[in-house]
Amino acid sequence: MLKGDKMDLSIIIVNYQTYELTKQTIDSIINKDHPFQYEIFMVDNASPDDSLERLQKDFAREQETGLIKFMANNRNSGFAHANNLALKESNAKYVLLLNSDTVILNKAIAKCINHMEKDSSIGALGCKVVLPDGSLDKACRRSFPTFSVSFYRMVGLSRLFPKSKRFGKYNLTFLDENQTYEVDCLVGAFMLVRSEAIQEVGLLDEQFFMYGEDIDWCYRIKSGGWKVVYYSDAEIVHYKGGSNNNLDKPRLIREFYRSMYLFYNKHYMDNYSFIITGITYLGIGGICGLKLILNRLKNII
Repeated sequence: MLKGDKMDLSIIIVNYQTYELTKQTIDSIINKDHPFQYEIFMVDNASPDDSLERLQKDFAREQETGLIKFMANNRNSGFAHANNLALKESNAKYVLLLNSDTVILNKAIAKCINHMEKDSSIGALGCKVVLPDGSLDKACRRSFPTFSVSFYRMVGLSRLFPKSKRFGKYNLTFLDENQTYEVDCLVGAFMLVRSEAIQEVGLLDEQFFMYGEDIDWCYRIKSGGWKVVYYSDAEIVHYKGGSNNNLDKPRLIREFYRSMYLFYNKHYMDNYSFIITGITYLGIGGICGLKLILNRLKNII
């Protein structure tokens, strides 16, 4: 498929106490024949269990051949930092960020690489991501969370009018999930990125602990003049939430809304008035607080 001595693809998987899921993800890759040269970086984010040791034992042969490279982080410093550890070691033409709770179907990766090979202007590409019940993981194709896009979602208009081009922008629910087109951003569960684009825009922003880093990366990639594409002809299954089930729920809530705050401050604050900024901060803080209270009540009940 690709020519030259340079590695075609580096696949990066971050593990945090998800032995069974991570093993399933790796198996879904190595148990298939691929028409390209690839390597897998399995970064363990300081798992307090024995998942890293078990994975190293399961894939000892692949480790010896260099197909899988294990990296152990000395602390859980977040998804972005863990991926960056491997990104710094990669010398491949393409890099694939892949969640540890996914399963690659058929020739999904090869199809994605083929599509990017045909269009050198594509900086990042995501595939069709489906949940175990076969429905689309709506996060796999999104618009940037501008004030209006976020407002329509927050007040429920996106759910009431999913086919509206105005109100359905957040998850692009007005577009056919079986078509291929340019989008604003993809989900970090499966993101194939051209190394040239990474060299131009930089690594993942480690301010984001585990949410928002994919949106921020896509924003910078698009701002750099590259296309971001949703490619429907390739498909994976996402056991959504499986990779963060072992994390503290209140922290997950705080990090989710903290990522919104970080993204707004980084990319939008200078474009809006202080009134809009104030409303945005109140909205983020208010919803975060409400979610924390509801989670607390749920635990009590």
